[in-house]
Amino acid sequence: MKKRIPFRVYKDNHANTRFLQGKTIAVIGYGNQGMAQAQNLRDSGFKVIIGLPEGSKDSKLAKRDGFEVCSTENATHLGDIISVLAPDHLHKEIYLRQIEPNLRPGRTLVFACGFSVHFQLVVPPDFVDVILVAPHAPGRVMRELFIAGKGVPAFIAVHQDNHGKAKKTALAYAQAIGCTIAGVFETTFKDEAIGDLFGEQVVLCGGLSELLRTGFDVLVESSLPPENAYLECVHQLDYIVNTIKSYGIAGMFDRISKTAEFGAYLTGGRIIGPQAKKGMKAILKEIKEGKFARKWMKEYEGGMKNYQKMKRQKANHPLERISKNIRKLTG
Repeated sequence: MKKRIPFRVYKDNHANTRFLQGKTIAVIGYGNQGMAQAQNLRDSGFKVIIGLPEGSKDSKLAKRDGFEVCSTENATHLGDIISVLAPDHLHKEIYLRQIEPNLRPGRTLVFACGFSVHFQLVVPPDFVDVILVAPHAPGRVMRELFIAGKGVPAFIAVHQDNHGKAKKTALAYAQAIGCTIAGVFETTFKDEAIGDLFGEQVVLCGGLSELLRTGFDVLVESSLPPENAYLECVHQLDYIVNTIKSYGIAGMFDRISKTAEFGAYLTGGRIIGPQAKKGMKAILKEIKEGKFARKWMKEYEGGMKNYQKMKRQKANHPLERISKNIRKLTG
């Protein structure tokens, strides 16, 4: 049986940013996460440089924000800690061409998700430390909370530890971007990668979006006005989610009408029942076996035509038009 990491939450008092002192942190990528983490790290007092490919449209943005911007190759050479925050599907290409040839012994590679390392799109040399610091929020939210003196929870993990300090470095990095305020949980690259993909595909993004669209379609097809369908099936979602985050699922049921609660008990299992669970297990199996990772990389390397087609189809669903109209009307 797999040995489990003991469950523990790490807070500010468990971390010490001295493990980052005097080090140059090279943030590779300046998108959603890269921008937020770079700014949080700088505001915490650390030297941050940004690594981007030549001609990147994000260079002007990073320079506007006051950062030194250089090529990914040079940033890797200069950095003591190299934080890889480019999109997952670009990791293999960026790593092989720009990062790996410029790595030096004693450096630390940081990833914000376990995907590329666990599925061996990136295979780091044994002379570097490899850690995971995975915040549980989009970069914009993490930045806003950091400015407000708050934080978002995160996972940390150690894949390679050459000098016995990798975990301390991970905790220090997590503190520097504001995550130890909320709490940091230890995991593995494998568990984070599998859990992240499953949660996104089956529940938070894939499953939820299809549930919302299908509920909307059923009401509209039964002759309800689309505005009614949107308001009943989609618009109140933030209230439900925020209530669950604050009080748990049982606490959410305590805070809605008894009619809604009773109906949910009767019908929830009819929608997400044994057949749905069987499908979820099949998807989990595909994720664990690396089928999704291979399929995604093949899609990217083939020009992402299927991805773009599916994106257009979903964006043209009637719910999107109604959603836009309701947002305008409600401010």
